[in-house]
Amino acid sequence: MSLHRKIFLSLVISIVGISIVFIFLTHLTVKSSIEAGIKETRGQEITELNKVLTTYYMENHHSWNDLEQLNVLQNIHQDHPEIVVMDNDHQVLKVGNSPRKLIQYLGINSEISVDKMKVGQFFYYDPEVANFKKIMIGIPISVVFLLLLSGSVLIIISLIIAYRLSKWLAAPLRNLLPMIDRLGKGELGIQVPANTTDEYGKITEAFNRMSKELEQAEIVRKNLTADVAHELRTPLTIISGKLDYLQHQGKMIKPESLLPLQDELLRLNQLVEDLRILSLAEAGKLTLNKIPIDMMDIANQLILALKPIAEDKSISIHLDVQTNDTAVLVDPNRIKQVFLNLLTNAIRYTPFQGTIYFRLIKENNDFLKIIVEDTGIGIEPEHLPHLFNRFYRTDEARTRYTGGTGLGLAIAKQYVVSHNGKIEVKSILEKGTRFIIQLPFSDKNNFLQQMSN
Repeated sequence: MSLHRKIFLSLVISIVGISIVFIFLTHLTVKSSIEAGIKETRGQEITELNKVLTTYYMENHHSWNDLEQLNVLQNIHQDHPEIVVMDNDHQVLKVGNSPRKLIQYLGINSEISVDKMKVGQFFYYDPEVANFKKIMIGIPISVVFLLLLSGSVLIIISLIIAYRLSKWLAAPLRNLLPMIDRLGKGELGIQVPANTTDEYGKITEAFNRMSKELEQAEIVRKNLTADVAHELRTPLTIISGKLDYLQHQGKMIKPESLLPLQDELLRLNQLVEDLRILSLAEAGKLTLNKIPIDMMDIANQLILALKPIAEDKSISIHLDVQTNDTAVLVDPNRIKQVFLNLLTNAIRYTPFQGTIYFRLIKENNDFLKIIVEDTGIGIEPEHLPHLFNRFYRTDEARTRYTGGTGLGLAIAKQYVVSHNGKIEVKSILEKGTRFIIQLPFSDKNNFLQQMSN
């Protein structure tokens, strides 16, 4: 059954059920009100009769024998009063002049109790009470008839509204289902118009985001395949050409002739290893040997190692430590690789007599913020969101901002994420680039607490 029909059926059941309950309660209320009104008009007579019959029952040794000889109605000052008295077994003990069934049907019923025990009942009747009873019977029937008539009209109108409402509620899903089917068949990137801001609109927006992300993932996958093929093609072509050349010479191969082949093989091995590490990091299966490390020591080691390269371009590297709490729980080898990559890039793209800053800042007692900032050429804004993608190139000439195999920044990001950290990049053309990394203190605190225990 479709959602539209389910909603409509639910509304139908609710509307009809509420209408039936309303009619029943109305009928019950009107009937009870009239009965209460009738008893109120003859309340004194009913009380007097109850008193007389109770007294007789008690004085007659809890028996109704010879009740017919008692003039029960002698103190009732109404026109033509009648009474029917019955015991607990519904045996008639006294009957008036009118037919018994008429008195029971149109009379007022009252129980006779002694010590809170029912010992009988009676029906009081007179012409005025009979008229009230007839009205009481007629009015509820008329009310029910009017309610049924008006209720039927309202139910029909409500059902029409319910049908239209159910179609309206199900309409967004009817629009979405074909799109889901098309997406399932591989038509990535399709979008559904989001015309509302309610839950359906949010579902539509979520579907559109998912469709777009799947399209982007497919583009990334295709680009990755193309990039890997491109990266592999160059060294393989060089190796193949060199081997061809050596083979056609027909001479003894000199060891130095194999050096270019060795360089390309090293490049291939590095590419494969980088891809392996990146895949492990992205899958969350990268092994980390975390120990408490002072990031200021790592910064000094890296600056000292890269100082000769920086001095060749008259670049100065400044360490700016703005906190005394610089220790974090990290894998030192992985983290060194991250900052070695960032500093090497900074040196490569900073002009002569430029400056590089390595800053350590405490961030809200939760993170150690590490900033690598240069005064280099900067990166165009459209490239920034994709800078950490595999093999991403900042220009058509395929010059790498990351250098090496083209995976440096992608690996750096995954290393930081594996440490529960964050990494982002900001850049202004011709003014420089800033990489901001945040490493949590919580891991270190938890480690030290475990060690103390």
